[in-house]
Amino acid sequence: MKKQVFRIEMDGFNGAWYPATVETDRGIIVMLGDSSEDLMARTGAKWLNRQGIHVLAMSPDKKDYGHHDLPLEHFGLALSFMKKEGCEKFGVIGASTTGMMALLAASYYPEFSLTVAMSPSDFVMEGFYRDNKDGMEERPGDGESTVTWKGKRLPYLPYAYRHPEYWKMIQKESKASGNKVASRELFDESERRHPLREEEKIKVERIKGRLILIGAEDDVLWDTCRYIRRMEKRLSEMKHDCVCESWLYEHGTHFVFPESMLKMMLPLGSSVLVSFMFKAGKDFPRECRETRVDIDTRLKKVLRQW
Repeated sequence: MKKQVFRIEMDGFNGAWYPATVETDRGIIVMLGDSSEDLMARTGAKWLNRQGIHVLAMSPDKKDYGHHDLPLEHFGLALSFMKKEGCEKFGVIGASTTGMMALLAASYYPEFSLTVAMSPSDFVMEGFYRDNKDGMEERPGDGESTVTWKGKRLPYLPYAYRHPEYWKMIQKESKASGNKVASRELFDESERRHPLREEEKIKVERIKGRLILIGAEDDVLWDTCRYIRRMEKRLSEMKHDCVCESWLYEHGTHFVFPESMLKMMLPLGSSVLVSFMFKAGKDFPRECRETRVDIDTRLKKVLRQW
């Protein structure tokens, strides 16, 4: 097997196939970075390859971190390719917005027997663009969801603000909190203005196999630990087949990656990146690193057991 690249126009989805060098029937879909071929995606794939796992990295487009009306069927097409390549066990991993995507994909495709969501939400987010319109780095979609299914937009939690106020409020919160980017107040305000409805919640009870939810209390993008606890409560009240583990930490920021993965990406400055992006990373560097080291150890164990 060799690396292959997929494009929506030709293959129906955007991605890159990174096969492991060892014989294995295990394959994981990962969504990291803004491209399936950028440094973050390649590093994530290389890290998983070292665990003896084939990887199919996916992204919304050739290079775009915006998420708006992405068909969940892309995961189905990716799974079909992986089956043809000999994979019989399937996992999905995402972080941040793609942590939400991983949960959604696993809730629609029972083939996934391992789901890892780092800093996820428990609801479908409204779609957003990163196209610098009117000088704003990011903006909400106009009535778009982050994802669709069978041509229909999934119900979503609408953002509290519209363009251009949306990005201006993120900038204001970031500056006031001392973070490079912060939007926790924006998400809290969104729920205050629009209490979360059942149809907007991710149906985690439909996920099969093993489910790993990872988050830190000092996450300033959104209150991921609160979202994870809501998913725990949902599972406790509903019939489900998955075995769920929640790895919650006091410190770790939004970047709750395995330490060795982050060091592969930035050999001389994994902690520097975290402290540059987030105030908690600067104020609690040792604690944040201990979190990443713990995640590293635990996730490698999970992958060995899978």
